[in-house]
Amino acid sequence: MRELIPGLWHWTTEHPNLGQDVSSYYLTEAATVLDPMVPEEGLDAFDGMPAPEHVVLSSRHHDRDHAQFVEAFGADFHVSEHGVKEYPGEDVQPYAVGDLIVPGVTAVANGPIAPDDTVLKLDVEGGALAFADSLLSTDGQIGFMPDGLLGEDPEQVRADITAAVRDLLATQEFEHVLFAHGDPVVGGGRDALAALVQNPS
Repeated sequence: MRELIPGLWHWTTEHPNLGQDVSSYYLTEAATVLDPMVPEEGLDAFDGMPAPEHVVLSSRHHDRDHAQFVEAFGADFHVSEHGVKEYPGEDVQPYAVGDLIVPGVTAVANGPIAPDDTVLKLDVEGGALAFADSLLSTDGQIGFMPDGLLGEDPEQVRADITAAVRDLLATQEFEHVLFAHGDPVVGGGRDALAALVQNPS
């Protein structure tokens, strides 16, 4: 685990089904883990920090190790209202776009890959946006998911994502961009998204 900026931690863990590393985040002031896998150090990695009180998923598919955090810390569990059906029998708190999910974490946009694919706004120094599966980063470059994951009309989905990002640039204040797939862009995130909008190839 590494601290990106004060109060915002990031780590990567290999996802057993994907065979590749995915990113998880912890906001200490909000006591919230986002799309969490258990760190390589185990849950002991959170010793000396405020214990996680909330688990927030940016997509219904990012269940990952959420149950271990719920069990170990007694954390509550938040999923988009469009994804709660994936968790029958669990105590799930649904959220909608526009909701303050927990203090410091707001749902600001959906999709367009899927109705539950959510962009989260994080109240951290400089502000941050966290993307589910609409965008990823590779070697510091922001891009789109492969065409095979963008449905029947990838070109239209890319256009829709570009339009959504343009709206976020116009309405949200942020300097950092986080991804469930790929490393975060810390500082310069706004410029990186603006470059994507200008050249969405």
